[in-house]
Amino acid sequence: MRILNLAGRLTIDVDGERGTDVETASNGRFGPDPQSIYRQWDEFRDWAAEDRSPAGTVPIDADALGPPSPAPRQVFAIGLNYREHAIEAGLELPQTPMVFTKFPSSVTGPGGVIDLPDGSVDYEVELVAVIGREASGVPAGEAWAHVAGLTVGQDLSERDLQMAGSAPQQFNMGKSFPGFAPTGPVLVTPDEFADPDDVEISCALNGVLVQKTRTSDMIFTLPAIVEFLSSVVTLYPGDLIFTGTPSC
Repeated sequence: MRILNLAGRLTIDVDGERGTDVETASNGRFGPDPQSIYRQWDEFRDWAAEDRSPAGTVPIDADALGPPSPAPRQVFAIGLNYREHAIEAGLELPQTPMVFTKFPSSVTGPGGVIDLPDGSVDYEVELVAVIGREASGVPAGEAWAHVAGLTVGQDLSERDLQMAGSAPQQFNMGKSFPGFAPTGPVLVTPDEFADPDDVEISCALNGVLVQKTRTSDMIFTLPAIVEFLSSVVTLYPGDLIFTGTPSC
């Protein structure tokens, strides 16, 4: 299943050109707010799997697509999570996930304009997971059952602020300007992938490919990340996990 935030309304992507407005098709059983569906994820997923009439069919306007989880309670990110990236930086491979946060106010959709602050702004393409079921103390072997789906995002970073001062540096602040967490346009459920632990991601800058990898190069897989995070904090439906960026 492919989920969209279409002009602020929860929509199921049918074929890339047409979608199903969930509130209309469900006769109000599920509301229009994309964020609210993660609190009803299991019920919604079961409903969406049923055969149904084409009620609520709408055209998909790419310019109207927003972030799949527009108002997450928490946004986590993992640093130095690709082998080639660590080698490129001349650093040893981490033994545990290196976690920081991006403030939820930085979340935006896949299109539009981001006002860049002064300084040195950098791109970081990342696979982003959206939590669909509350997770606390979840072992890696059960982690995928708590993931609603995967999307793509950018962990935009203003390096001057990020690296300011002595350790610990300003990672959270340097990565949390307005619009510095664009995600989308589509949330894809794990069952749609041949192997959700081996997904290609890439980034182009002004039409030039600058990053490309497969998530199988991650040091810590998404299940390992969920296990580590949930051993300390509770993950809530709709939370985002940025899983790290590859080398440039």
